Parts: sequence; C-alpha cells; structure tokens
Amino acid sequence: MQHTHKQGGSEAAWLAAAYDLLTESGVEAVKVMPLAKRLGLSRTGFYWHFKDRNQLLEAMVRRWEQKNTGNLVARTEAYAGTIAEAMFNVFDCWLDETLFDARLDLAIRNWARNDASLQTRLEQADTRRQQALTAMFDRFNFTPEQAHARTMTVMYTQIGYISMHITENAAARIDRMPDYIEVYTGLRPTQSEIERFRSRHLG
Repeated sequence: MQHTHKQGGSEAAWLAAAYDLLTESGVEAVKVMPLAKRLGLSRTGFYWHFKDRNQLLEAMVRRWEQKNTGNLVARTEAYAGTIAEAMFNVFDCWLDETLFDARLDLAIRNWARNDASLQTRLEQADTRRQQALTAMFDRFNFTPEQAHARTMTVMYTQIGYISMHITENAAARIDRMPDYIEVYTGLRPTQSEIERFRSRHLG
C-alpha cells in the first residue's frame, strides 16, 4: 500500500507541476495526463490525492487567495509610523515571492476571463485588497477621495507591471521605490525609512 502511494508522488509535487503548467501555458494546459507525464508518474497517482481535475484547480485558487491576497492585506496592516513606511511594507510583496506570487496572480487573472465563478472570486479578492489599502491610507488621515484615488493607482500600477511582464533586477527596482512612494503618497520617505527597507531586501 505504502509503495503504491509513493508511486503516486506527493500532493505537493502534483500541485507544483500544476502551478508550472498554469503559469506557463494557462489553465487549459492543466490536465491530468500532461501533469503525469511531467512528473514521470501514472495518471492513477493523481487520484491518490485529488478526486478530479476540479479539486486540483480549486487547490490552486485557494493557494492564490491565501498567499497573494492574504499576505497583501497583512502587509497593509503591519505596524508603520508613517504612510511611507506603510507603503514600504506593502512593497515587500513586490520583492518577496514568498509573500506575493506575481506569476500566479497573472495566471489567475487570465483564467478568470473565461470562468465566471473565478471572475467573481477575483473581484472579491481585488475588493479585499482595495479595502485594505484604503484603510491604510485612512489611518494616515488622507481624505476618502484621496485614499481611494491613491489605492487605485497602486493597484492599477501593480496589475499593469505584472501584465506587461516587466523584468528588472531587484536592486534597480528598489532604487526606484522611494520615487514610487512619493507618487503614491505625496510624501518623500526619509533616508532612514529608505535604508531600513533596503536592508530588508539587499542585506
């Protein structure tokens, strides 16, 4: 029994292979046979872990909801003494793939175009992100109109950045981030705020 289970691979391996296919080729490519072939396993191994393809896809969506939306919301709520510091906390998501997976975010957005139920969940996730960012600006006494406009600027910029497949090295991106903070908040971060952020990501 144990031997057969081992032949079926681990649930994490199937999920990792599904992630690769989803982010490389879209949801249509995530099928049991191509996954089995990629893993060098038989398709029966898949059914040790998942009832069917839909259960696998649901696991992928939940991973996205918990990781990307969950972590982004958490970063908006992290302690910050100033709005610049709060914004740097959010920017951690753009630099740390363990907090926010940009490739997965793009794959989910592409998939949702042809899946009405996923589109609903995407809209709910974007609403959660929007509310969290707006609440962050509210904490630092921006007017409701300003909080909304700045929130949407942050969100649209990040979605555009991901959709345009922009690649730049981390150091160059970090160098530009104080200017983005100024665009998003109207305030220039202090040198100590910049240095704290840099040390988190560049060591």
